[in-house]
Amino acid sequence: MAWFKRKEKGITTATEDKKDVPKGLWYKSPTGKIVDTDELARNLWVSPEDDFHVRIGSKEYFGILFDNNEFKELDANLTSKDPLKFEDTKKYSDRLKEVMDKTKLKDAIRTGVGKSKGKDLVVSCMDFAFIGGSMGAVVGEKIARAIDYSIKHKIPFVLISKSGGARMMEAAFSLMQLAKTSAKLAQLAEERIPYISLCTDPTTGGTTASYAMLGDINIGEPGALIGFAGPRIVRDTTGKDLPEGFQTSEFLLEHGFLDFIAHRKELKNKINLYLDLIQNQPIR
Repeated sequence: MAWFKRKEKGITTATEDKKDVPKGLWYKSPTGKIVDTDELARNLWVSPEDDFHVRIGSKEYFGILFDNNEFKELDANLTSKDPLKFEDTKKYSDRLKEVMDKTKLKDAIRTGVGKSKGKDLVVSCMDFAFIGGSMGAVVGEKIARAIDYSIKHKIPFVLISKSGGARMMEAAFSLMQLAKTSAKLAQLAEERIPYISLCTDPTTGGTTASYAMLGDINIGEPGALIGFAGPRIVRDTTGKDLPEGFQTSEFLLEHGFLDFIAHRKELKNKINLYLDLIQNQPIR
């Protein structure tokens, strides 16, 4: 019955009995395009109308890169400590507990080893949902251990960055991870084992200043924000207007900081194509 006829007949529905659309059924991209979330997942979390790449985490990237989503997680139970007894609006120890309960993650990075197009691959992937993908001691340690695993088993290494930078609650412990991970990547290079870095939205701060830009091949996702300081900070510091598209993947590619940009649908093929070429394997 039409709403105006229901009103004329005195038929109303109590507010508590009205049916709302469940949250999460639809996604609205920054350009205003609406897409069903199931369709978005089938499209690898890329909005089909405007090609916007939605932020995703390690769970989704592992599903994209590993054959049949089959992999073994390494160092799954490493968790952060609170050596500085840090407290801002809340205790760091409490913040860690809350975010672990909310995200079901142990920290801002996970490592998996499995097959990608039939070949062994180690993949470390950051999760922005865990304190903004911030880089603390656990992130650095898990990257270091992933590299050790790659060296021991002679397996190529892929690192997917998605981070706001160093974790301030760990201060110098966090900053030490820049040198630690860079040194480990130097060891990987000495062993002539390929390292591919994928920069996704956002890749900023100490992450960009270390492992994110040290790949044998540096890849970006379309439209990703990649830089050290954010555009607002750069603008306020320099007092100058920034070029259009500043710090996007496309801007960095044009200025030589990236080797290429890979659409998410082509990511698995692109990574394996490079590995086949560098390892002198038949292209699949």
